[in-house]
Amino acid sequence: MRVAVTYLDGEEWRDGVVAHAASGLRVIPEADTTGLPRLDGVITGGFTDHHVHLQLVDIAPLAGSALGRVVDLGGDPSVLSELRIVEGVEVLFAGAFLTPRGGYPSDRSWAPAGSVREIADEDAAERAIVEMKESGAVRIKVASNRAAGPVFSDTLLRAIVSIAASHRIPIVAHAEGPGEAQRVVRLGAERLAHAPFSERLTDAEISGQAASAAWISTLAVHADEAYGIAIDNVRRFRSAGGTVLYGTDLGNGPMPVGLNPREIGALREAGLDDADLLQCLAPVDPTTAGSHPLFYPGATPDTADPLLARLLTPADLEA
Repeated sequence: MRVAVTYLDGEEWRDGVVAHAASGLRVIPEADTTGLPRLDGVITGGFTDHHVHLQLVDIAPLAGSALGRVVDLGGDPSVLSELRIVEGVEVLFAGAFLTPRGGYPSDRSWAPAGSVREIADEDAAERAIVEMKESGAVRIKVASNRAAGPVFSDTLLRAIVSIAASHRIPIVAHAEGPGEAQRVVRLGAERLAHAPFSERLTDAEISGQAASAAWISTLAVHADEAYGIAIDNVRRFRSAGGTVLYGTDLGNGPMPVGLNPREIGALREAGLDDADLLQCLAPVDPTTAGSHPLFYPGATPDTADPLLARLLTPADLEA
């Protein structure tokens, strides 16, 4: 069975064909759709959660979820390097947190063994970054939590950013406490692991952040004042042209192992519509071998609500 379909290749909506092959359902790009029935709805690949901690959850529910890719931002690199594909979901990771001696989360009981490297100087930073890269890490995670202990000096943090850049691996920073979000971005962090929640940034600061860094949302892990601050910051950051990436901090308290409706709801509260949400969710290309296409019944590219997406089934081709 073959049907014509409109699908998102990760960047643009295109026309193609869905075929039922021996290996499963496959989206075929640039195929001839002449005379074929058309699927009533649209297709994307599985979504990306840009902030998870796989060692803190039961990963079995990833199978059959709407996720196609996850990015682990803090765990034992020797464990994470064995999890390149989990239940059909691509796993990218940063490896261990880099933090000063005694810094967050070195004293946290939830931090898995091997998930923290305490960095005293540039030599230790070089060793740790090489270790993470050789394990397969695609990010370096820096902890800069002034609310929970010491943070790197400007000099050492700038050196860490420079060392990581020399290895062509970007920095994602956990920034918490007054001034930390501004400081880590000023010193070269390209991504914040959490949308700023410790303080309301000024409009000028928001504009500077929008031009310099991307924010991973993680809005739903907050409550009360921190939630309101984060929502307001994201709303203005997005209006200033900033890049917001969907992330849940999976493992930080009870939440679904899959798409998180509370995070989607928080992003909507911050002013993002369906098209914005798909950008944040960064769906994988459904034409990629091994991907599991998501189906949005009855939807168009303008009305593809992520919460209505489900795995495409052979029965959908016969409807």
